[in-house]
Amino acid sequence: MSRGTDVHSDKQFANALSEANIPTLLMVLTQLTGDTRWLEDPYRPVRARGFGDNDSGGLSVELQNEVRQAALTAILAWRAGKPVAIPSPAPEMLVRMLTWAMGEPVPIEYGDMIAYQVGLPEATPDPSVDVPESFNVLVIGAGIAGLCAAYNLRRAGIPFSIVEQGTDVGGTWRDNRYPGAGVDVPNHLYEFTFAPNDWSMYFALRDDIYQYIHDVADRLALQSLIRFETSVEKLEYESDLQRWAVTLRLPNGNIEVAHPNVVISAVGIFNPPKYPDIAGLQDFEGTCAHTAAWPEGLDLTGKRVALIGSGASAMQVGPAIREQVESLTVFQRSPHWIAPFEQFRKELPGGVRLLLNEVPLYQGWYRARLAWTFNDRVYPTIQKDPEWEHPERSLNSHNEAQRRIFVEYMKSELGDREDLLNQVLPTYPLFGKRMLLDNGWYKMLLDPKVSLVTSPIERIGSDRVITVDGAEFEVDTIVLATGFDVQRYLSGFDVIGRSGQSLRDAWHDTDPRAYMAGLTVPDFPNFFILYGPNSQPGHGGSVVVMMELLMRYVSDAIQTMLSRGLGTLECRHDVRDEYIERVDAAHNKMVWTHPGVSSYFQNERGRVVVIYPFRNVDLFESTRNFNLNDYLTEAMILKESVAATPLAAGSISTGVRDG
Repeated sequence: MSRGTDVHSDKQFANALSEANIPTLLMVLTQLTGDTRWLEDPYRPVRARGFGDNDSGGLSVELQNEVRQAALTAILAWRAGKPVAIPSPAPEMLVRMLTWAMGEPVPIEYGDMIAYQVGLPEATPDPSVDVPESFNVLVIGAGIAGLCAAYNLRRAGIPFSIVEQGTDVGGTWRDNRYPGAGVDVPNHLYEFTFAPNDWSMYFALRDDIYQYIHDVADRLALQSLIRFETSVEKLEYESDLQRWAVTLRLPNGNIEVAHPNVVISAVGIFNPPKYPDIAGLQDFEGTCAHTAAWPEGLDLTGKRVALIGSGASAMQVGPAIREQVESLTVFQRSPHWIAPFEQFRKELPGGVRLLLNEVPLYQGWYRARLAWTFNDRVYPTIQKDPEWEHPERSLNSHNEAQRRIFVEYMKSELGDREDLLNQVLPTYPLFGKRMLLDNGWYKMLLDPKVSLVTSPIERIGSDRVITVDGAEFEVDTIVLATGFDVQRYLSGFDVIGRSGQSLRDAWHDTDPRAYMAGLTVPDFPNFFILYGPNSQPGHGGSVVVMMELLMRYVSDAIQTMLSRGLGTLECRHDVRDEYIERVDAAHNKMVWTHPGVSSYFQNERGRVVVIYPFRNVDLFESTRNFNLNDYLTEAMILKESVAATPLAAGSISTGVRDG
């Protein structure tokens, strides 16, 4: 474990510890000293309510001071060279520690996942597997998933190439630059484990995330390996050659065909933007902007703005533009559950940043606690109880108890505005749609220049929005916060499989079905989809973590392929079908199939096609080892005539690990 730098004084660490999180310090103390008394009374933290960090742990000031002083002594001794007393706690010990830190039980099966979150050493891929000279992997996209793919492929010694249709890395964070854009999970869960970052805020805004992605690309020296402004038009599998023919549109408009052995789609799902089907929208004479295509330099000062939508992007952009506009009219199709956001726009204290950067154990346990808070902790809450007496509004007693907390929060924010409460209170159970964090939405609705309209829009005129009840709202600017066409996965290019059938037809357009959290599909050999069907974290979690786990599996699959001299890996139909049965059965017992819920998670048939229905720990375990028995295989054809056509083969060094 790195001991950080020597530029910080003992006094700086003492000051830093005065701002530290007590439950996290208890874990650091236990590992540094080996003294398990920190996992016994009177140092028991209370269980946190909500999503806050629970910095004091509910301990008295005297006990907090004792913990801080002991932590200072232990950290300074470690920095001076004293070894960590428990460098690699056993899984049972890790579960005991997290249970203590959270003030609530953590199931025993989480031990290995906690080790991953804390940052304990993992087995590294063997980069010595013999790779044929012509072998190449093509990665489509240079956003979060694409960079994750690049790191893992390089670490495993697998040659790769990257194509990106945009002019830069960043994906959705490059394209979404609307006011207020940012993450709704904590930064320290929205970063790669191999590239920790010195965040300035608890929840970063768009520019900081975009810069982070740039920094990761620079650390991995990927910029020169990415062909920008190069879009994929078609993929067609060539069975007799065990490779893909990938039709590319180059920046100059010319067509080129590449022939990689394996293709990894890293294009994501939040693309392309979804435009509402509203009569007259094209006739509007003012400015009309989708949040995902925000015009450069758009000035809303003094404008009468219509905000169509009330989901995640609307919740960010509305409060961000409120001060500028003359009026803001929000057109809400359905209300959302909104959680208190204690750390909204708050900067990380300098002392906490110092500890996160200089004490790896502090960073690891801080991250592990966040992961439990924002991940599987709420999983029981979203399960239907068939005996529950109030199924119309909640799922079980836990769901009902949390519902009451959220309703009370709404009332506290809206005060005596019963009219608004009736408009924003969802009728469906908690977690039925994407949970949102309050960016000042309720306070925005109290502003006299803000109006909330729940009557559906009938049509749009040249300078106004008209609702079905005949009301007219004159506006200068329309902001479309209407999301993305997420159910049509991989809609940007054609994918033709072994049998000649397109992936679009195989999926009946909006009914995608894939194995292993959306990764792979029968009839489409050597093709992996990051952020595919049923892969989005639903009850909590980070898409960055999910990408890491999926790429661990993909890297293992390709290394298995090479080590065994295989030319194809194709998911078996029966394996995929059995997996989908389990996915659908799980969803039938969960909130997203509640009769009162309607969201983009479901297709027009009512099947949930977006959300991963299992626990994060289930994904962690299922992606640890690639199971060749799940796949049909063919021996590799070793002929010069079938050599893959690489675009710009990536380095096959073992890569870097920062931190």
